[in-house]
Amino acid sequence: MNSPIASLVRWFNQIPPELRASLLIVFSTLGFTGMHTVIRYASTVDDIHPFEIAFFRNLFGLIVMLPFFWRNGLGVFRTANFPLHALRGSIQIFAMLMFFTALSLSPLAKVAAMSFTAPLFATIGAVLFLGERIHLRRIGALMFGFAGAMIILRPGVIEIDLGMMLVLTSSAIWAMAMLIIKVLSRTDSSITITAYQGLFLTPFSLVAALFVWEWPTWHQLLLFAAMGAMGTVAHMSMAEAFKLADTTAVLPFDFTRLIWAAAVGYLVFAEIPDLWTWVGGITIFASTTYIAYREARLKRRQAAASAERDAT
Repeated sequence: MNSPIASLVRWFNQIPPELRASLLIVFSTLGFTGMHTVIRYASTVDDIHPFEIAFFRNLFGLIVMLPFFWRNGLGVFRTANFPLHALRGSIQIFAMLMFFTALSLSPLAKVAAMSFTAPLFATIGAVLFLGERIHLRRIGALMFGFAGAMIILRPGVIEIDLGMMLVLTSSAIWAMAMLIIKVLSRTDSSITITAYQGLFLTPFSLVAALFVWEWPTWHQLLLFAAMGAMGTVAHMSMAEAFKLADTTAVLPFDFTRLIWAAAVGYLVFAEIPDLWTWVGGITIFASTTYIAYREARLKRRQAAASAERDAT
């Protein structure tokens, strides 16, 4: 007799790839929101330092990956880009520590809205470091996106929010890590990239956590285990979604992160996002979606031109 899980997996594999990708991206946004909720709860209610929370997120995330390591053997660590993996881990730890600290200071929805700026910074980085060309429309979209960030921050109108500045800085650093991942993905599998992420971030975050260490209770350890599992599964679901369908077909569903964050923030922490958070978040997200659309369109044109040259 088939189990319900096996039947669900079989049904999922039979639906069109675009629909599967959409479901996976929505599932990943739920996972990220759950992880962020635990971070905010543990830091504000249980008064655990964000650096220690970051360590347990990486530790349990690495444990969740152990079955994949077992199945694929030591070959999962085979890479010709070890220094690049190390550089990515060294950069990403700063982004993570800043982001976790921001979640301890600012409402969930506000953090989610501002985190949409990461693709904007990645676009700038791709031009500066990877030699990608940028045209007038993309420049306009970038300006539009950063205007959205200013709508949320409103410098000169309200007091500068430290949490928001940390998210903005974290997004810029994370964008650098995204560019490294983009280079690594040319030769390394997603499992190898994820494996090295855990191997570097776990000891790096432990060093930071030791300065603020307090032994967690068993209840808190269970929360951290759930947080690590949600974060790892969310990352893997998002990666699989982008493999199944074009970015332009998948990315619009990432906006549900702001919706889940607003709902959970209200239900768990009594946080009500103001109008400017919604306006700024929608503005930033519209900008990043348009940039992704333009990049996908350009790639299709280049692929068509290359195919035409090969045919002749």
